[in-house]
Amino acid sequence: MTDIFLIRHGPTHAKGMVGWSDLAADLSDTQALARLEAALPKDAFVISSDLSRAVTTADAIQAKRHRLPHDRDLREMNFGDWELKVFSEVEAESPERLRAFYETPGEISPPNGDSWHALCARSNAAIDRLVASNHAPNLVVVAHFGVILSQVQRALGLTAYQAFGHKIENLSITHVMVCDGLWSGGQISHTP
Repeated sequence: MTDIFLIRHGPTHAKGMVGWSDLAADLSDTQALARLEAALPKDAFVISSDLSRAVTTADAIQAKRHRLPHDRDLREMNFGDWELKVFSEVEAESPERLRAFYETPGEISPPNGDSWHALCARSNAAIDRLVASNHAPNLVVVAHFGVILSQVQRALGLTAYQAFGHKIENLSITHVMVCDGLWSGGQISHTP
């Protein structure tokens, strides 16, 4: 069995859609980081996406845990032409596409960006590689909102629309488990 502790990176304070833009995380809440680090298994392996907001968050909670190389496949959804735009800007440009993107997530994507299915395929493959590698019974994965939701969907057997209904806070823990290929979920977006 592998316990996977999915951590959402520290806040960026950006107001728009942040996908592949490499924005820094605000890690000034050292007490929150200390509580987060203390709540994680000491024998876990730590990995993050290659975007700096995830990398620096992983650095801040790593302690004496073994670190694995950053994984580009753990990146957030690529918002393409919607990147860094606020909701109202995107809604003014393409209201039907934006509505379909959120109401029927799956194949719909931002122009030049990822669909929900593309994000899930990429992040599921990355997590599957980690589980298959048998690094440890505990993995800490510092990633992004979409990546974490993709694993919540998988673990709880939800539709994409149901998964989108979950809020994932910055510096929170979402716990999922996999045993012999069977996924299950624990706490979602727990802030220690």
